Amino acid sequence: MYAVAGATGRVGAATARHLLENGAEVRVLVRDRERGGEWMRQGAEARVVDLGDRAALRDAITGCDGLFVLLPFDLTVDDLDAYADAVTSSVAGAVADSGISHVVMLSAGGADLPHGTGPIAGLHRMEQALQATGTVLTALRSGHFQEKVGDLIAAARAGVYPVFAASADVPLPMVATRDLGATAARALVSPDVASTSIDVVGPAYSEREVATVLGAALGRELEVVVLPEDAWAPALIDAGFRPHVAESLAELARADERGMLAPRGDRAVRVETPIEATIAGLLAA
Repeated sequence: MYAVAGATGRVGAATARHLLENGAEVRVLVRDRERGGEWMRQGAEARVVDLGDRAALRDAITGCDGLFVLLPFDLTVDDLDAYADAVTSSVAGAVADSGISHVVMLSAGGADLPHGTGPIAGLHRMEQALQATGTVLTALRSGHFQEKVGDLIAAARAGVYPVFAASADVPLPMVATRDLGATAARALVSPDVASTSIDVVGPAYSEREVATVLGAALGRELEVVVLPEDAWAPALIDAGFRPHVAESLAELARADERGMLAPRGDRAVRVETPIEATIAGLLAA
């Protein structure tokens, strides 16, 4: 039996689906009872659990052979660090209390660094806290999600593709969340004997190449606008983000520019879903 947190999100859902398709028993952890019902109709067990509720999470994962967990990014909170630390404390506490032997965590490139990486610093602290429980931790460190382009579709429909980087022409690995889910499922079923970090590396694209694919899918040419660094936080604030969140996301973009998010895990897994397939799925949805 494998417990899967975040089953209503992209990576958690892909993980649960892959496990079910391969005959595993799955217990999804959801915050919405109705969404739990959808998973039960697909053959999974469902528990309504908030990751911030240590006791409920402990009960939900006790007896399971493995847990897939993540740190949900909530960009509406008053303090990103305090929120990350509260969730981390609850999850690590539940893992320690339950004695579960293996945890697969959705982490990110740069999570080996303690600071200077915006919201990824919270993933660093979560990795550290889970390792301290004595469980075997498999940290999946991905680069850019291909699905991040979904945040730009509205701007693209207006003909603009903004880029938060010094250049739109530097290829970077981009991972489809379906591939992350498949990788997480395989890691759960075939755990390592000791804690390890795995870089999940997708095909590389420049932002200009992504804009070209998105524009073709929308039937229009997009203007690629490279924003200067001092405009990143103001642009995010104009887009509706609170100032402290905008500053954190701008720090993340700066870290990416400086190579701080590059793969540095114990080993790498390469995945192949092309950006064209991901964009087609986003637009169809």
